[in-house]
Amino acid sequence: MPLIAIELAEPANMGRRMDEKDRQIIRALQRDGRMSNQDLAASVNLSPSPCLRRLRNLEKTGVIQGYAARVDAKAYGLPVTAFVRVRLERHDGDAVQAFEREVMRMDEVLECHVMTGQTDYQLRVAVESLETYENFIRNRLHRLGGIGSIDTSFAYGTVKDSMVFPVR
Repeated sequence: MPLIAIELAEPANMGRRMDEKDRQIIRALQRDGRMSNQDLAASVNLSPSPCLRRLRNLEKTGVIQGYAARVDAKAYGLPVTAFVRVRLERHDGDAVQAFEREVMRMDEVLECHVMTGQTDYQLRVAVESLETYENFIRNRLHRLGGIGSIDTSFAYGTVKDSMVFPVR
């Protein structure tokens, strides 16, 4: 099975609401982003022309943001996944913007989520070793300044990693 990811976003100006057929198209492409329009149309019980029209509309309106290969991080040489919780010292606009801007520049950070609760952000970081992670923390994250605390958990396995949204 090909490892393809589809990024979805809030629709910009879709012009119409997504219906169940659009959701079926999205789920089918999340399972296999390389399927042909013929196969996609068959899998969602549409003829090819209306299926392609719907797909192009989902792309044009930004619901489907793009297509990308899903790659095994270990095979790529990044076997260490860390979930890093960060609490900022200050929460004024400048401090938040500076932190977010710098995190966007860090290739090791695959995801950054704004959180509720004890911490402000949760990062998913992929690195080649514990030594590389230590270097990332000491020489990249700490140097940002304005960080009140950093708490890290390392993943030693993955039970589920799905890109397919649930049926609504």
